[in-house]
Amino acid sequence: MTRLDSGLAGLTAAGAGLAAGQVLGALVAPGSAPLIAVGSAVIDLAPPALKEWAASTLGTADKAVLVAVVALAVGVLGVLAGLGSRRWRPLGDLTAALLGATGIAAALTRPDAGPLAFLPSLAAALVAAGILRWHHRRASTLSHPPDHAGPDRRLVLTAGAGVAAAAVTATFGGAGGRPPAGVTLPSAATPAPPLPAGLEATVAGVTPLRTPVKDFYRIDTALLVPQLDPGAWRLEVTGMVARPFSLSCDELLALPMIERDITLTCVSNEIGGPYCGSTRWTGVRVADLLARAQPSPGADQVLSASTDGFTASTPLAVLLDGRDAMVAIAMDGRPLTAEHGFPARLVTPGLYGYVGATKWLTRLTVTTFAAEQAYWTTRGWAEQAPVKTATRIDTPTGRILAGTTVVAGVAWATHRGVSRVQVQVDGGPWQDARLGPDVGLDYWRQWYLPWNATSGRHRLAARAFDGSGVPQPAAVQGVLPDGPTGYHVVDVDVA
Repeated sequence: MTRLDSGLAGLTAAGAGLAAGQVLGALVAPGSAPLIAVGSAVIDLAPPALKEWAASTLGTADKAVLVAVVALAVGVLGVLAGLGSRRWRPLGDLTAALLGATGIAAALTRPDAGPLAFLPSLAAALVAAGILRWHHRRASTLSHPPDHAGPDRRLVLTAGAGVAAAAVTATFGGAGGRPPAGVTLPSAATPAPPLPAGLEATVAGVTPLRTPVKDFYRIDTALLVPQLDPGAWRLEVTGMVARPFSLSCDELLALPMIERDITLTCVSNEIGGPYCGSTRWTGVRVADLLARAQPSPGADQVLSASTDGFTASTPLAVLLDGRDAMVAIAMDGRPLTAEHGFPARLVTPGLYGYVGATKWLTRLTVTTFAAEQAYWTTRGWAEQAPVKTATRIDTPTGRILAGTTVVAGVAWATHRGVSRVQVQVDGGPWQDARLGPDVGLDYWRQWYLPWNATSGRHRLAARAFDGSGVPQPAAVQGVLPDGPTGYHVVDVDVA
Protein backbone atom coordinates (compact mmCIF):
# COMPACT_ATOMS: atom_id res chain seq x y z
CA MET A 1 0.00 0.00 0.00
CA THR A 2 1.46 3.38 -1.08
CA ARG A 3 1.71 6.40 1.23
CA LEU A 4 -1.32 7.92 -0.48
CA ASP A 5 -3.33 4.74 0.03
CA SER A 6 -2.26 4.61 3.68
CA GLY A 7 -3.26 8.21 4.30
CA LEU A 8 -6.63 7.71 2.62
CA ALA A 9 -7.18 4.51 4.58
CA GLY A 10 -6.58 6.41 7.82
CA LEU A 11 -8.95 9.16 6.73
CA THR A 12 -11.66 6.65 5.85
CA ALA A 13 -11.23 4.81 9.14
CA ALA A 14 -11.48 8.03 11.14
CA GLY A 15 -14.48 9.23 9.15
CA ALA A 16 -16.32 5.92 9.41
CA GLY A 17 -15.67 5.74 13.13
CA LEU A 18 -16.88 9.29 13.60
CA ALA A 19 -20.04 8.61 11.60
CA ALA A 20 -20.73 5.44 13.58
CA GLY A 21 -20.34 7.35 16.83
CA GLN A 22 -22.63 10.15 15.65
CA VAL A 23 -25.36 7.74 14.51
CA LEU A 24 -25.18 5.71 17.73
CA GLY A 25 -25.19 8.93 19.73
CA ALA A 26 -28.39 10.02 17.99
CA LEU A 27 -29.99 6.75 19.13
CA VAL A 28 -28.57 6.64 22.69
CA ALA A 29 -28.21 10.32 23.70
CA PRO A 30 -27.45 13.06 21.15
CA GLY A 31 -25.23 14.95 23.58
CA SER A 32 -22.91 11.94 23.88
CA ALA A 33 -22.11 11.78 20.16
CA PRO A 34 -18.36 12.37 19.71
CA LEU A 35 -18.58 15.63 17.76
CA ILE A 36 -21.11 17.07 20.19
CA ALA A 37 -19.42 15.88 23.38
CA VAL A 38 -15.95 17.05 22.37
CA GLY A 39 -17.24 20.30 20.86
CA SER A 40 -19.23 21.06 24.02
CA ALA A 41 -16.14 20.43 26.14
CA VAL A 42 -14.18 22.82 23.94
CA ILE A 43 -16.85 25.50 24.48
CA ASP A 44 -16.68 25.04 28.26
CA LEU A 45 -12.87 25.07 28.38
CA ALA A 46 -12.20 27.86 25.91
CA PRO A 47 -11.09 31.19 27.44
CA PRO A 48 -13.66 34.03 27.32
CA ALA A 49 -11.54 36.06 24.90
CA LEU A 50 -11.58 33.21 22.37
CA LYS A 51 -15.34 32.82 22.71
CA GLU A 52 -15.88 36.53 22.14
CA TRP A 53 -13.63 36.42 19.08
CA ALA A 54 -15.65 33.52 17.69
CA ALA A 55 -18.98 35.25 18.36
CA SER A 56 -17.88 38.58 16.86
CA THR A 57 -16.05 37.06 13.88
CA LEU A 58 -18.22 34.08 12.99
CA GLY A 59 -21.57 35.18 14.39
CA THR A 60 -24.19 32.44 14.63
CA ALA A 61 -22.02 30.19 12.42
CA ASP A 62 -19.58 29.68 15.31
CA LYS A 63 -21.06 26.33 16.35
CA ALA A 64 -21.00 24.90 12.82
CA VAL A 65 -17.40 26.04 12.41
CA LEU A 66 -16.45 24.44 15.73
CA VAL A 67 -17.95 21.09 14.67
CA ALA A 68 -16.15 21.34 11.34
CA VAL A 69 -12.83 22.05 13.08
CA VAL A 70 -13.26 19.07 15.43
CA ALA A 71 -14.15 16.81 12.49
CA LEU A 72 -11.17 18.13 10.51
CA ALA A 73 -8.85 17.47 13.45
CA VAL A 74 -10.11 13.89 13.66
CA GLY A 75 -9.56 13.48 9.93
CA VAL A 76 -5.99 14.82 10.12
CA LEU A 77 -5.18 12.48 13.00
CA GLY A 78 -6.66 9.65 10.96
CA VAL A 79 -4.39 10.45 8.01
CA LEU A 80 -1.34 10.60 10.29
CA ALA A 81 -2.31 7.31 11.91
CA GLY A 82 -2.71 5.70 8.50
CA LEU A 83 0.71 6.90 7.41
CA GLY A 84 2.46 6.00 10.65
CA SER A 85 0.91 2.56 10.88
CA ARG A 86 2.66 1.54 7.62
CA ARG A 87 5.81 1.15 9.69
CA TRP A 88 4.28 0.43 13.10
CA ARG A 89 0.86 -1.18 12.94
CA PRO A 90 -0.11 -0.55 16.63
CA LEU A 91 -0.12 3.22 15.96
CA GLY A 92 -3.55 2.94 14.33
CA ASP A 93 -5.02 1.20 17.37
CA LEU A 94 -3.38 3.69 19.75
CA THR A 95 -4.69 6.70 17.81
CA ALA A 96 -8.22 5.26 17.74
CA ALA A 97 -7.97 4.53 21.47
CA LEU A 98 -6.78 8.09 22.20
CA LEU A 99 -9.60 9.65 20.19
CA GLY A 100 -12.13 7.29 21.75
CA ALA A 101 -10.91 8.06 25.27
CA THR A 102 -11.15 11.79 24.57
CA GLY A 103 -14.73 11.42 23.38
CA ILE A 104 -15.68 9.20 26.32
CA ALA A 105 -14.19 11.63 28.85
CA ALA A 106 -15.99 14.56 27.22
CA ALA A 107 -19.31 12.68 27.14
CA LEU A 108 -19.14 11.43 30.73
CA THR A 109 -18.35 14.88 32.12
CA ARG A 110 -21.38 16.53 30.50
CA PRO A 111 -24.01 17.61 33.06
CA ASP A 112 -26.70 15.54 31.36
CA ALA A 113 -24.54 12.42 30.86
CA GLY A 114 -26.44 9.15 31.12
CA PRO A 115 -25.15 5.67 31.92
CA LEU A 116 -24.61 4.89 28.23
CA ALA A 117 -22.81 8.13 27.37
CA PHE A 118 -19.56 6.24 26.79
CA LEU A 119 -20.93 4.01 24.05
CA PRO A 120 -20.83 6.32 20.98
CA SER A 121 -17.15 7.22 21.37
CA LEU A 122 -16.26 3.63 22.21
CA ALA A 123 -18.02 2.45 19.07
CA ALA A 124 -16.26 5.15 17.04
CA ALA A 125 -12.86 3.96 18.28
CA LEU A 126 -13.61 0.29 17.58
CA VAL A 127 -14.94 0.99 14.08
CA ALA A 128 -11.97 3.20 13.19
CA ALA A 129 -9.41 0.69 14.47
CA GLY A 130 -11.18 -2.20 12.73
CA ILE A 131 -11.38 -0.48 9.35
CA LEU A 132 -7.73 0.58 9.43
CA ARG A 133 -6.70 -2.98 10.32
CA TRP A 134 -8.82 -4.29 7.45
CA HIS A 135 -7.10 -1.92 5.02
CA HIS A 136 -3.68 -3.14 6.14
CA ARG A 137 -4.68 -6.81 5.84
CA ARG A 138 -6.15 -6.18 2.41
CA ALA A 139 -3.02 -4.36 1.24
CA SER A 140 -0.78 -7.21 2.37
CA THR A 141 -2.73 -9.75 0.32
CA LEU A 142 -3.16 -7.70 -2.89
CA SER A 143 -1.34 -9.05 -5.93
CA HIS A 144 -2.29 -6.17 -8.28
CA PRO A 145 0.47 -3.84 -9.43
CA PRO A 146 0.46 -0.28 -8.02
CA ASP A 147 -0.88 1.34 -11.20
CA HIS A 148 -4.14 -0.55 -10.77
CA ALA A 149 -4.82 1.05 -7.35
CA GLY A 150 -6.63 4.11 -8.69
CA PRO A 151 -10.21 2.86 -8.44
CA ASP A 152 -9.61 1.80 -4.83
CA ARG A 153 -8.43 5.29 -3.98
CA ARG A 154 -11.53 6.82 -5.52
CA LEU A 155 -13.62 4.37 -3.54
CA VAL A 156 -11.85 5.44 -0.37
CA LEU A 157 -12.40 9.13 -1.10
CA THR A 158 -16.07 8.52 -1.86
CA ALA A 159 -16.47 6.54 1.35
CA GLY A 160 -14.72 9.27 3.32
CA ALA A 161 -17.02 11.95 1.92
CA GLY A 162 -20.04 9.79 2.65
CA VAL A 163 -19.19 9.18 6.27
CA ALA A 164 -18.35 12.85 6.78
CA ALA A 165 -21.77 13.77 5.40
CA ALA A 166 -23.36 11.21 7.71
CA ALA A 167 -21.56 12.74 10.67
CA VAL A 168 -22.74 16.24 9.83
CA THR A 169 -26.29 15.03 9.19
CA ALA A 170 -26.34 13.21 12.51
CA THR A 171 -25.16 16.39 14.21
CA PHE A 172 -27.39 19.01 12.63
CA GLY A 173 -30.32 16.98 11.37
CA GLY A 174 -32.81 18.35 13.90
CA ALA A 175 -35.56 20.84 13.12
CA GLY A 176 -34.84 23.31 15.88
CA GLY A 177 -36.47 26.28 14.16
CA ARG A 178 -40.04 24.94 14.07
CA PRO A 179 -42.52 25.14 16.95
CA PRO A 180 -43.40 21.69 18.31
CA ALA A 181 -46.59 20.11 17.06
CA GLY A 182 -49.54 19.43 19.30
CA VAL A 183 -48.86 22.12 21.92
CA THR A 184 -51.92 24.24 22.74
CA LEU A 185 -51.27 27.64 24.29
CA PRO A 186 -53.61 28.90 27.01
CA SER A 187 -55.10 32.37 26.78
CA ALA A 188 -53.23 35.02 28.73
CA ALA A 189 -54.95 36.26 31.86
CA THR A 190 -53.42 39.70 31.21
CA PRO A 191 -52.90 40.09 27.45
CA ALA A 192 -50.71 42.79 25.96
CA PRO A 193 -52.35 45.61 23.98
CA PRO A 194 -52.13 45.49 20.19
CA LEU A 195 -48.71 46.42 18.86
CA PRO A 196 -48.76 49.83 17.14
CA ALA A 197 -47.68 50.23 13.53
CA GLY A 198 -43.92 50.52 13.21
CA LEU A 199 -41.86 52.86 11.08
CA GLU A 200 -40.80 50.09 8.70
CA ALA A 201 -43.80 50.83 6.48
CA THR A 202 -42.59 54.40 5.83
CA VAL A 203 -38.85 54.40 6.63
CA ALA A 204 -36.90 52.11 4.31
CA GLY A 205 -34.14 50.09 5.94
CA VAL A 206 -35.17 50.48 9.56
CA THR A 207 -35.40 47.34 11.72
CA PRO A 208 -39.02 46.09 12.02
CA LEU A 209 -40.74 46.93 15.29
CA ARG A 210 -41.26 43.23 15.97
CA THR A 211 -38.53 40.70 15.18
CA PRO A 212 -39.79 37.64 13.28
CA VAL A 213 -39.04 34.43 15.18
CA LYS A 214 -36.96 33.13 12.28
CA ASP A 215 -34.74 36.21 12.54
CA PHE A 216 -34.47 36.32 16.33
CA TYR A 217 -30.85 35.97 17.37
CA ARG A 218 -29.60 32.82 19.05
CA ILE A 219 -26.54 32.95 21.31
CA ASP A 220 -26.02 30.10 23.81
CA THR A 221 -23.58 27.40 24.82
CA ALA A 222 -25.58 24.46 23.43
CA LEU A 223 -23.75 22.87 20.52
CA LEU A 224 -26.75 20.62 19.91
CA VAL A 225 -30.23 22.11 20.31
CA PRO A 226 -31.96 20.17 23.13
CA GLN A 227 -35.09 18.34 22.00
CA LEU A 228 -37.15 18.05 25.18
CA ASP A 229 -40.29 15.96 25.61
CA PRO A 230 -42.94 18.19 27.22
CA GLY A 231 -44.55 15.09 28.71
CA ALA A 232 -41.42 14.26 30.68
CA TRP A 233 -40.26 17.83 31.38
CA ARG A 234 -40.48 19.30 34.86
CA LEU A 235 -39.55 22.64 36.40
CA GLU A 236 -38.16 22.46 39.94
CA VAL A 237 -38.29 25.43 42.31
CA THR A 238 -35.94 24.66 45.16
CA GLY A 239 -33.08 25.90 47.35
CA MET A 240 -33.52 28.40 50.18
CA VAL A 241 -37.31 28.18 50.22
CA ALA A 242 -39.90 27.07 52.74
CA ARG A 243 -42.00 25.19 50.20
CA PRO A 244 -40.01 23.65 47.31
CA PHE A 245 -42.12 22.25 44.48
CA SER A 246 -41.98 21.08 40.89
CA LEU A 247 -44.32 21.54 37.95
CA SER A 248 -45.07 19.43 34.92
CA CYS A 249 -45.60 21.15 31.59
CA ASP A 250 -49.38 20.79 31.92
CA GLU A 251 -49.29 22.21 35.45
CA LEU A 252 -47.25 25.19 34.27
CA LEU A 253 -49.66 25.82 31.39
CA ALA A 254 -52.58 25.79 33.83
CA LEU A 255 -51.19 28.74 35.81
CA PRO A 256 -52.24 32.35 35.06
CA MET A 257 -50.32 33.68 32.07
CA ILE A 258 -49.12 37.16 31.20
CA GLU A 259 -48.37 38.47 27.71
CA ARG A 260 -45.74 41.18 27.33
CA ASP A 261 -43.66 42.91 24.64
CA ILE A 262 -40.00 42.66 25.67
CA THR A 263 -36.63 43.31 24.03
CA LEU A 264 -33.78 40.89 24.73
CA THR A 265 -30.14 41.57 24.02
CA CYS A 266 -26.92 39.62 24.47
CA VAL A 267 -24.03 40.96 26.53
CA SER A 268 -21.77 40.00 23.61
CA ASN A 269 -23.63 42.33 21.27
CA GLU A 270 -20.99 44.80 20.09
CA ILE A 271 -22.12 48.39 19.58
CA GLY A 272 -24.20 48.32 16.41
CA GLY A 273 -24.39 44.52 16.49
CA PRO A 274 -27.29 42.22 15.53
CA TYR A 275 -27.77 40.29 18.79
CA CYS A 276 -30.86 42.15 19.94
CA GLY A 277 -34.48 41.23 19.25
CA SER A 278 -37.99 42.24 20.27
CA THR A 279 -41.14 40.18 20.36
CA ARG A 280 -44.24 39.31 22.38
CA TRP A 281 -43.65 36.76 25.14
CA THR A 282 -46.23 34.68 27.00
CA GLY A 283 -45.52 32.99 30.32
CA VAL A 284 -45.92 32.72 34.08
CA ARG A 285 -44.56 35.44 36.34
CA VAL A 286 -41.45 34.29 38.19
CA ALA A 287 -42.65 36.35 41.16
CA ASP A 288 -45.76 34.16 41.40
CA LEU A 289 -43.64 31.01 41.49
CA LEU A 290 -41.35 32.50 44.13
CA ALA A 291 -44.30 33.58 46.25
CA ARG A 292 -45.50 29.99 46.26
CA ALA A 293 -42.03 28.74 47.23
CA GLN A 294 -41.50 31.40 49.97
CA PRO A 295 -37.79 32.35 49.75
CA SER A 296 -35.87 32.30 53.03
CA PRO A 297 -34.38 35.44 54.59
CA GLY A 298 -30.83 36.01 53.39
CA ALA A 299 -31.39 34.66 49.87
CA ASP A 300 -30.31 37.12 47.17
CA GLN A 301 -30.02 35.07 43.97
CA VAL A 302 -32.04 32.73 41.79
CA LEU A 303 -29.79 30.33 39.94
CA SER A 304 -31.64 29.15 36.83
CA ALA A 305 -30.46 25.95 35.18
CA SER A 306 -30.83 24.56 31.68
CA THR A 307 -31.13 20.92 30.75
CA ASP A 308 -27.62 21.09 29.22
CA GLY A 309 -26.01 22.30 32.46
CA PHE A 310 -25.92 26.03 31.70
CA THR A 311 -26.73 28.26 34.69
CA ALA A 312 -27.54 31.96 35.08
CA SER A 313 -27.45 34.12 38.19
CA THR A 314 -30.40 36.50 38.52
CA PRO A 315 -30.72 38.85 41.51
CA LEU A 316 -33.71 37.81 43.61
CA ALA A 317 -34.63 41.47 44.16
CA VAL A 318 -34.93 42.01 40.40
CA LEU A 319 -37.39 39.13 40.07
CA LEU A 320 -39.51 40.56 42.88
CA ASP A 321 -39.45 44.30 42.01
CA GLY A 322 -42.59 44.24 39.89
CA ARG A 323 -41.09 43.84 36.42
CA ASP A 324 -42.56 41.24 34.07
CA ALA A 325 -39.90 38.56 34.52
CA MET A 326 -41.47 35.29 33.40
CA VAL A 327 -41.02 31.64 32.67
CA ALA A 328 -41.96 32.01 29.01
CA ILE A 329 -43.67 29.31 27.00
CA ALA A 330 -44.36 31.25 23.79
CA MET A 331 -42.99 34.01 21.59
CA ASP A 332 -45.01 35.96 19.02
CA GLY A 333 -48.13 33.98 19.91
CA ARG A 334 -46.66 30.55 19.17
CA PRO A 335 -44.95 27.92 21.34
CA LEU A 336 -41.23 28.40 21.72
CA THR A 337 -39.14 26.75 19.05
CA ALA A 338 -36.56 24.23 20.21
CA GLU A 339 -33.70 26.62 19.46
CA HIS A 340 -35.34 29.35 21.52
CA GLY A 341 -35.86 27.21 24.60
CA PHE A 342 -38.88 24.89 24.25
CA PRO A 343 -40.73 24.04 26.39
CA ALA A 344 -39.88 26.94 28.74
CA ARG A 345 -37.25 29.63 29.21
CA LEU A 346 -36.55 32.52 31.50
CA VAL A 347 -37.13 36.09 30.27
CA THR A 348 -36.05 38.96 32.52
CA PRO A 349 -36.58 42.48 31.17
CA GLY A 350 -33.66 44.79 31.84
CA LEU A 351 -30.96 42.14 32.20
CA TYR A 352 -28.59 40.75 29.59
CA GLY A 353 -29.42 37.21 28.51
CA TYR A 354 -26.55 35.52 30.34
CA VAL A 355 -28.00 36.52 33.71
CA GLY A 356 -31.70 36.42 32.97
CA ALA A 357 -32.75 34.42 29.89
CA THR A 358 -31.93 30.75 30.48
CA LYS A 359 -33.32 28.50 27.74
CA TRP A 360 -34.50 24.90 28.13
CA LEU A 361 -35.22 25.77 31.75
CA THR A 362 -35.46 22.93 34.27
CA ARG A 363 -34.67 24.44 37.67
CA LEU A 364 -34.90 27.66 39.69
CA THR A 365 -32.72 27.47 42.81
CA VAL A 366 -33.09 30.23 45.40
CA THR A 367 -29.63 30.77 46.87
CA THR A 368 -26.97 33.47 47.45
CA PHE A 369 -24.28 34.95 45.27
CA ALA A 370 -21.76 33.96 47.93
CA ALA A 371 -22.79 30.30 47.78
CA GLU A 372 -23.33 29.76 44.03
CA GLN A 373 -21.73 31.08 40.86
CA ALA A 374 -23.21 30.71 37.41
CA TYR A 375 -21.69 29.45 34.17
CA TRP A 376 -20.41 32.80 32.91
CA THR A 377 -19.54 34.37 36.26
CA THR A 378 -17.02 31.58 36.84
CA ARG A 379 -15.43 32.69 33.57
CA GLY A 380 -14.89 36.35 34.46
CA TRP A 381 -18.22 37.98 33.62
CA ALA A 382 -20.06 40.26 36.05
CA GLU A 383 -22.63 38.79 38.43
CA GLN A 384 -25.03 41.70 37.94
CA ALA A 385 -25.56 42.84 34.36
CA PRO A 386 -28.33 45.35 33.68
CA VAL A 387 -28.77 46.21 30.01
CA LYS A 388 -26.95 49.39 29.04
CA THR A 389 -28.53 52.10 26.93
CA ALA A 390 -27.56 51.66 23.29
CA THR A 391 -28.60 52.50 19.76
CA ARG A 392 -27.87 51.11 16.31
CA ILE A 393 -27.79 52.82 12.93
CA ASP A 394 -29.57 50.54 10.45
CA THR A 395 -29.44 52.84 7.44
CA PRO A 396 -27.68 54.26 5.47
CA THR A 397 -24.62 52.07 5.05
CA GLY A 398 -21.97 51.71 2.36
CA ARG A 399 -22.54 53.81 -0.76
CA ILE A 400 -25.65 55.90 -1.49
CA LEU A 401 -26.75 58.59 -3.94
CA ALA A 402 -26.76 62.27 -3.02
CA GLY A 403 -30.06 63.84 -2.05
CA THR A 404 -32.70 63.55 0.63
CA THR A 405 -32.50 60.33 2.64
CA VAL A 406 -32.90 59.22 6.25
CA VAL A 407 -30.63 58.06 9.02
CA ALA A 408 -32.61 55.46 10.96
CA GLY A 409 -32.29 52.67 13.48
CA VAL A 410 -33.40 51.32 16.83
CA ALA A 411 -32.48 52.17 20.42
CA TRP A 412 -33.01 50.32 23.69
CA ALA A 413 -32.65 50.88 27.42
CA THR A 414 -34.63 47.88 28.60
CA HIS A 415 -36.78 48.48 31.70
CA ARG A 416 -35.87 52.20 31.64
CA GLY A 417 -37.31 53.17 28.27
CA VAL A 418 -35.93 55.44 25.53
CA SER A 419 -36.78 59.15 25.69
CA ARG A 420 -34.53 60.59 23.01
CA VAL A 421 -32.15 59.70 20.18
CA GLN A 422 -29.66 62.09 18.58
CA VAL A 423 -27.63 61.90 15.38
CA GLN A 424 -24.35 63.61 14.57
CA VAL A 425 -23.04 64.18 11.03
CA ASP A 426 -19.31 64.68 10.50
CA GLY A 427 -18.70 65.74 14.09
CA GLY A 428 -21.24 68.56 13.89
CA PRO A 429 -24.01 69.43 16.35
CA TRP A 430 -26.21 66.66 17.71
CA GLN A 431 -29.65 66.63 16.10
CA ASP A 432 -32.77 65.15 17.65
CA ALA A 433 -34.19 62.23 15.70
CA ARG A 434 -37.90 61.51 15.41
CA LEU A 435 -38.98 58.60 17.56
CA GLY A 436 -41.24 55.75 16.53
CA PRO A 437 -44.10 54.35 18.66
CA ASP A 438 -43.53 53.85 22.37
CA VAL A 439 -44.35 50.20 23.15
CA GLY A 440 -43.17 50.43 26.78
CA LEU A 441 -40.16 50.58 29.07
CA ASP A 442 -39.12 47.06 28.16
CA TYR A 443 -39.18 47.53 24.39
CA TRP A 444 -36.90 49.22 21.89
CA ARG A 445 -37.75 52.42 19.98
CA GLN A 446 -37.39 52.97 16.27
CA TRP A 447 -36.08 56.37 15.20
CA TYR A 448 -35.15 58.34 12.08
CA LEU A 449 -33.68 61.67 11.00
CA PRO A 450 -34.17 63.20 7.51
CA TRP A 451 -30.77 64.00 6.01
CA ASN A 452 -29.73 65.90 2.90
CA ALA A 453 -26.73 63.81 1.86
CA THR A 454 -24.08 65.67 -0.17
CA SER A 455 -21.34 64.08 -2.26
CA GLY A 456 -18.29 62.76 -0.43
CA ARG A 457 -17.55 60.58 2.57
CA HIS A 458 -19.52 61.27 5.75
CA ARG A 459 -19.31 59.92 9.26
CA LEU A 460 -22.59 59.35 11.14
CA ALA A 461 -22.91 58.76 14.88
CA ALA A 462 -25.94 58.12 17.09
CA ARG A 463 -26.63 58.12 20.81
CA ALA A 464 -29.71 57.34 22.89
CA PHE A 465 -31.08 58.60 26.20
CA ASP A 466 -32.99 56.43 28.66
CA GLY A 467 -36.36 57.31 30.16
CA SER A 468 -34.73 59.47 32.83
CA GLY A 469 -32.79 61.47 30.25
CA VAL A 470 -29.43 59.81 30.97
CA PRO A 471 -27.38 59.43 27.76
CA GLN A 472 -25.62 56.23 26.81
CA PRO A 473 -21.92 56.26 27.79
CA ALA A 474 -19.60 57.74 25.17
CA ALA A 475 -16.49 55.93 26.39
CA VAL A 476 -15.66 52.87 24.31
CA GLN A 477 -15.63 49.61 26.30
CA GLY A 478 -15.62 46.02 25.08
CA VAL A 479 -18.21 43.44 25.97
CA LEU A 480 -16.27 42.06 28.96
CA PRO A 481 -17.21 42.05 31.82
CA ASP A 482 -20.74 43.50 31.68
CA GLY A 483 -21.54 44.73 28.19
CA PRO A 484 -20.15 47.26 25.67
CA THR A 485 -20.38 51.06 25.68
CA GLY A 486 -19.75 53.75 23.10
CA TYR A 487 -21.61 55.32 20.17
CA HIS A 488 -22.40 53.51 16.96
CA VAL A 489 -20.46 55.18 14.16
CA VAL A 490 -20.75 54.41 10.44
CA ASP A 491 -19.02 55.84 7.38
CA VAL A 492 -21.10 56.50 4.26
CA ASP A 493 -19.90 57.29 0.73
CA VAL A 494 -22.29 59.59 -1.12
CA ALA A 495 -22.02 59.68 -4.92
